[in-house]
Amino acid sequence: MTADRTRHIGRILGTPVPMLQPMEGPVYVLLLGEAPGPRGADKSGVPFFGDAAGEVLYDVLQRMQAAVLPADVTTMDWDGARFAGAGLTPEVHGVALGNAFDRCPTDDGSTFRAPMRAELEGMGNLSRLERDITQLQARGLRGIVTMGRVATRTIDTLFKQRTMPSLHRRALPHPSAQGLLSMAPDRGKGMKMADLQEAWRLRCQYAIIQAGFPASLPE
Repeated sequence: MTADRTRHIGRILGTPVPMLQPMEGPVYVLLLGEAPGPRGADKSGVPFFGDAAGEVLYDVLQRMQAAVLPADVTTMDWDGARFAGAGLTPEVHGVALGNAFDRCPTDDGSTFRAPMRAELEGMGNLSRLERDITQLQARGLRGIVTMGRVATRTIDTLFKQRTMPSLHRRALPHPSAQGLLSMAPDRGKGMKMADLQEAWRLRCQYAIIQAGFPASLPE
């Protein structure tokens, strides 16, 4: 898979990026974004891994001991193709990561576009999300944290069609620069991006705990 993903560095692959989940043990919370980014998950094949917004998210998960990144990541640019070329993959514990749409949307193989509502809410995509959630429920899933309006709306649509009352739900702004500015007073005017990112990290950590992540992971 790595060779295939790094063969056309300048192109959007647009191939499915599967959910990232622990190799073993329970999964308490699913974190759901919009879609794989063209420089990140589209190339790495791992949700959020190499996406600009993913760097903030993985930092939160490392603080919570819910993720471990390969040591080599600290010496490299945060870039999905580089990670794939080096064979690097993060490990997660107690959480799973995925997207409302499982591939990087593009019409021409070179330009990213937002996923269309018909794609997000079509039977095939909603069935995929339902399968992923059902699989995680068998591993102890307690809740879902959606990041951004697109992910939240898509899960709203799924839950209207397929009731899952046992799952807690929390919604966050997307950790992209645009999402961070949208949550700030006066759209972040006069604020530093680093401060907005730190505020989001704290908010994300609280949402993950509210969704069902335990205060301490079992040994």
